[in-house]
Amino acid sequence: MEKGFPKGFLWGAATSAYQVEGAALEGGKGLSQQDVVNKEYSQKTGFADASIASDHYHHYKEDVALFKEMGFNCYRFSIGWSRIFPKGKGEPNPEGVKFYHDLINELKANGMEPVVTLYHYDLPMALVDEYDGWVNREVVKDFEHYARFVINEFKDDVKYWLTINEQSIIVQYWTQKCYIRPELQDNNQLRYQINHHMNLAHAIAVKLVHELVPGGMAGAALGYAPVYPLTSKPEDVMAAQNAHDLRNSYYLDVYFKGFYNKSAWIYLEENNLAPIMEPGDEELMKEGISDFLALNYYASECAKYCPETTQRRWSGFNQSGKKGEISGFETQPGFYQMCKNPELDTTDWDWAIDPTGLEYIFRDLYTRYNRPLMITENGLGAYDTLTEDGKVHDEYRIAYLRDHVKAMKKAIHYGAEVIGYMPWSALDLLSTSNGVKKRYGFIYVDRSDDDPKQCTRIRKDSFYWYQKVIGSNGEDLD
Repeated sequence: MEKGFPKGFLWGAATSAYQVEGAALEGGKGLSQQDVVNKEYSQKTGFADASIASDHYHHYKEDVALFKEMGFNCYRFSIGWSRIFPKGKGEPNPEGVKFYHDLINELKANGMEPVVTLYHYDLPMALVDEYDGWVNREVVKDFEHYARFVINEFKDDVKYWLTINEQSIIVQYWTQKCYIRPELQDNNQLRYQINHHMNLAHAIAVKLVHELVPGGMAGAALGYAPVYPLTSKPEDVMAAQNAHDLRNSYYLDVYFKGFYNKSAWIYLEENNLAPIMEPGDEELMKEGISDFLALNYYASECAKYCPETTQRRWSGFNQSGKKGEISGFETQPGFYQMCKNPELDTTDWDWAIDPTGLEYIFRDLYTRYNRPLMITENGLGAYDTLTEDGKVHDEYRIAYLRDHVKAMKKAIHYGAEVIGYMPWSALDLLSTSNGVKKRYGFIYVDRSDDDPKQCTRIRKDSFYWYQKVIGSNGEDLD
C-alpha cells in the first residue's frame, strides 16, 4: 500500500511581494528594480506593471481569510527589501516593518506557518543606481544588513526561511530578473558574477538564521528542472549530464557542499564565464550549508549534443501565450543544447507538462543530498475565463495539480523526505514576462492588464478542489 503524506505536512501556496502586493510607493516603500523593470516592460508590451498587481497590500486580511477557508496551514511569501529599507540600507521604514508584522500575525492567528523568502528579484533600485546592484560585490554587505534586521525582527514567528529565489533562473533571464544597464548586457560573465554574490548572500542568511532563530531552518528556493537526453545516443546522454551540471548541480553543490560543481566550473573557466572569487569565499559558502531545499518545479527540460562551432545563446521564452512561439533554447557550445521534448505536451507558454519529473527530482535530490525537500512553486499558467455568473471553471489546473500531487506522494512512498507543498500561486498575480492574463491562482483576481478595476477576489473551482486535498491530507484528489 502506498505511503501517504506525513502528519504535519505543510499545505499552502505561494506568492512574492512585487507580484502580489502593489502599493509600490505607499507606506514609505522605495522603488525596487522590479518596479522599474516591469514599468519599462509594460510600456513596450501593454502588460500590467507592478504598481497595483493584486493589491494584496490592502486586501491581506481578506486573502488570509480565504487561505484559511481553503485549509492552508502555511503560506509562502516574500518580504520586499525596499519596503523595509527604501534606499536599500540605513534606517528601517516603520510602516513597512508593521505591514509584515500585521501579515504574519494574521497568518499565525489563523493557524498558518509563515514561510518567508528574503529575496525574490526585487532589489531596491537605489542600490542599482548607486553601484549596479548584484553586479557589484558591495551588495553582499547591504544584503547582510537587510537580512540581519529582518531575521532578527521576525525570529519569534518564523521558523522556515528561504534565502534567495531562483538563482538559476536569474542567470538565464538576468535582464528580466535584474535591472542591468544596456552597456553591461553583452558581458555574460556578469551573469555568473551576480550568482556568486548571491551565493555569498545565501550563506550569510543561512548563518544568520542559525545564529538568531532558535530551531530555525534555512534554504534556497531553486528553479529546478530535470534534464532528459533527447535520444539514447551517448552524445545526447552526455549533453544531458553537462546541462544538469551547469543548470542544476552548479547551484545545488554550493548549497549542500559549499563549493562549485567541478565540470561546470571548468566549462565556465574555459569560456571566460567563471565568476571572480576572493580569498575566504569558499570558506563562507561552506559555513552556510542549507538545512533543506525548496524547489520551484513547473516543467522538465531536454538536451542534445551541441557541436563546438554552435553559437552560444541563452534561454528564450514565449511572450504570446501561443504554443510553439518560444523565442529559442539555450546553447552552450561543445557542452549541450536545450531542445523541445517530443514526448511531452506543453502549456500555451511552451513549458513541458511532466508530473513524473517531479517524482524524479525528489528521489534524485534526496539520494544526492539527503536533506528535506519542499515545493515552493508548482502550477499551471493559463488563460482563465470568468463566466457571466461569476465562476471560474479551471479543470485544466486541477488536472495538472492532481497529477503532481500524485507524483509527490509516490516519491514519499519511495523514501524521499518531503515536508511541504506550496504551489504557485495562492491567488492570481503579476507574471514578470506575461502580465496578469497568464493566471496561476486558486483565487481569481478580477482585473486585466489595462484595468485594475477593484481586484475583487473570486474562488475558482480549483479552490474547492484544493480545499478537499488539504482536508484529507492529500488522500482525496478527485
